Amino acid sequence: MEAEASNGNGNGCSNDHDIIRWFDTISTNIATVQRETLRQILELNRGVEYLKKWFGDKDLDIREMDACEMESLYTSLVPLVSHEDLEPFIQRIADGDTSPILTQHPITTLSLSSGTTEGRQKFIPFTRHSSETTLQIFRLAAAYRSRVYPTRSNGRILEFIYSSKRFKTRGGLMAGTATTHIFASEEFRIKQEKIKLFTCSPHEVISNGDYKQTTYCHLLIGLFFRKEVECITSTFAYSMVQAFSSFEEQWEDICKDIKEGNVSSKITLPKMRKAVLDIIEPNPSLASRIEAICKGLQGSDWFGLVPKLWPNAKYVYSIMTGSMQHYLKKLRHYCGSLPLVSAEYGSTESWIGVNLDPSLEPEKVTFAVMPTFSYFEFIPLYRQDQYSDSGSGSVDFIEDDPVPLSQVKVGQEYEIVLTTFT
Repeated sequence: MEAEASNGNGNGCSNDHDIIRWFDTISTNIATVQRETLRQILELNRGVEYLKKWFGDKDLDIREMDACEMESLYTSLVPLVSHEDLEPFIQRIADGDTSPILTQHPITTLSLSSGTTEGRQKFIPFTRHSSETTLQIFRLAAAYRSRVYPTRSNGRILEFIYSSKRFKTRGGLMAGTATTHIFASEEFRIKQEKIKLFTCSPHEVISNGDYKQTTYCHLLIGLFFRKEVECITSTFAYSMVQAFSSFEEQWEDICKDIKEGNVSSKITLPKMRKAVLDIIEPNPSLASRIEAICKGLQGSDWFGLVPKLWPNAKYVYSIMTGSMQHYLKKLRHYCGSLPLVSAEYGSTESWIGVNLDPSLEPEKVTFAVMPTFSYFEFIPLYRQDQYSDSGSGSVDFIEDDPVPLSQVKVGQEYEIVLTTFT
């Protein structure tokens, strides 16, 4: 059920139709596809320690089992758990235990969650499957975006993306954020070739781990290629807001660098300096044009900064939902009338949904669940308003039994449960 590999791009070619047709096909019979996804997960991982704990010594031939029977058996025997329940198993992996504990997939990398759920970062297994699904959802999302906002083939993306420092666990596994692993993966390079849009900044800029120096170089190179930039993106909306805010203070230095084909002395990392110097060259006329634009922008409080500096950009693309909605007012100020497109819905554990209608404003966006990425269940939540003596209202929730993806109802609130390949 994987999307077919192909050599097309995200610019309205037949390849876009292929991956959209694939998604339409798997979305027409969600119950069957979800059971088959669960079958693949169980078939792969039937012998791991964690599943043996719940399946016991049952002699199960997952391939031959009736799909409904298999699904029922799994949901009845394997309990719902939180990360806290899985943490001892993951810690053993981090400490160097190479036996099949949670998955048969080789685990060479651990992701760090954002920490937004419980206030602390958590280890999550990261495998080749994690990178492959990232490539798949990037290609699918790009295909839908190209229907609404066609881009020129072999153009550039100004990506405000950042890799944090990676470290090794006691057991020798590489650990870092999921985005850091993705940007360092082969799939990230393949993604650019597939959608025929190439990031402005080289790997040495993305991977250095110094936020301020990386941002400066993103802006410098992005403006050097300003006419080639087809879209502007970041993982999170606040990264772009911070980048444009810092540009207000640094634009004169950037113009000087473009004029001279040089890099500011504030960029101190040797590999980054060399990588940038290998790209830019003296361009006094471009520097003068940008300087004139910036002087005009100062008088309007930098309103419409993005379309004025990158006149061929078709849209701005990022995670703009949840806590990122707080940054939309400022981002719209910088972007003027340029469309804001909400990026995909995911978690450190798994990608969840894709934005099929990029024309929707971020506040109205909906996501279609990717039924081949994980086995999804949904816990119905029923609001129960509670009122304190002070009169301030709060909301409590009553949970019901989980239902599969095929049984979710429009308008009902749910908590998402994932069974992943890892």
